[in-house]
Amino acid sequence: MSDTQNGNVNTFTPVEANASEVDPVVAAFEAGRLIVYPTEAVMGIGCDPDNEAAVNALLDIKQRPVEKGVILIAANYSQLLPYVDDNAIRPDRRTDIFSSWPGPNTWLLPKSSSAPVWLTGKHSKIAVRVTNHPVVVALCNKLGKPLVSTSANLTGQPPATDTDEAKAVFADSVFYVEGKVGGATKPSTIRDGDTAEVIRA
Repeated sequence: MSDTQNGNVNTFTPVEANASEVDPVVAAFEAGRLIVYPTEAVMGIGCDPDNEAAVNALLDIKQRPVEKGVILIAANYSQLLPYVDDNAIRPDRRTDIFSSWPGPNTWLLPKSSSAPVWLTGKHSKIAVRVTNHPVVVALCNKLGKPLVSTSANLTGQPPATDTDEAKAVFADSVFYVEGKVGGATKPSTIRDGDTAEVIRA
């Protein structure tokens, strides 16, 4: 949780946090800042899913229309329950969905009545994933909720694969969580929770 000498870039290493101090990543999250962190295959950039201004700032950077919706990444399924209508998940699909987690598998599940429109866009479903990346698990547990998750890059550019590449793009405009990406060679597979249709391989 120190600033770099040449860029005054905020960084956070999970093992550094002291329980007696105000945690800088929690402060950044609660202030609506965008956070860059490692995921299974690439660096991700995200924010508080319940902060509309933060999500809009992320969509602006990505040049992504709100109608498309975004992915939520969580440490466990319980963190996703405020956004997912668990009772509407087909019983015959539950085993496939839940046995694929934790891991790089994103599912489109029925959204809850309280899921914000800035997360779901024009869709009746919300894209969610329970990660097995230890840094993201620790981060979501520290924050007590999921993160909006998208690749850390500008539209049309390749995703950053380490913190230095992300800093070259975003400089000190975001908060950085240190760590290495996982061993996956491509972003998470996205499937429809009702049909198992692959939306993104």
